[in-house]
Amino acid sequence: MIVDTLTDAIVNIWPMLVIFMVVLITIRTTYIRINHEKFVFYKEFWNLVFIVYILLLFQLLTSTEMNTNSGLNLVPFTEIFRYKMGSKLFMFNVVGNILIFVPFGYFVSGYVKASKVSHILLISFITSLTVELVQLQIGRSFDIDDILLNVVGSIAGFFLFIGLTAIKKHLPRILQSDLFYNLICIIIFILCIGYFTKLIGFGWF
Repeated sequence: MIVDTLTDAIVNIWPMLVIFMVVLITIRTTYIRINHEKFVFYKEFWNLVFIVYILLLFQLLTSTEMNTNSGLNLVPFTEIFRYKMGSKLFMFNVVGNILIFVPFGYFVSGYVKASKVSHILLISFITSLTVELVQLQIGRSFDIDDILLNVVGSIAGFFLFIGLTAIKKHLPRILQSDLFYNLICIIIFILCIGYFTKLIGFGWF
């Protein structure tokens, strides 16, 4: 259900994704060339992934009602405990609201070089609060539980960032090199392009 929702979001906004990616890649490439900066593929790739993620997040949060009730809920845990654990609605509304913000916590933690939970807590709270306020104004619901779940997801993303960073420091030197991460990201990039083109009807495979 969550995967289907994500797939639908990609299909719905693929023209905007293509335009954004081409424009951003062109601008960034030109900037690097003019300013004689070192081009590191995996760093540029992850920056692009984050932008694509934000666009998809916007699509999901403004076009998909994660909560089946409309209106205003200011009582914590009301909606969370309304669903039977393990049910489709629980997976979509509870687990989905957590998972959707894990990448946010991961990427933002890396960008701000967060070392404490508090570094990501305020950012994720303000972001989620803004989303809920906007949803309320466009005919959807404001749900305090969504904010709580989004913040939990962001914190999980923070700990994922901390954990992977710690693991990276203990890897052999070759596995910490730019070349290694460039190769990994090139493979991921090719797979993503193949999946994306197939998804929108221009499959190469």
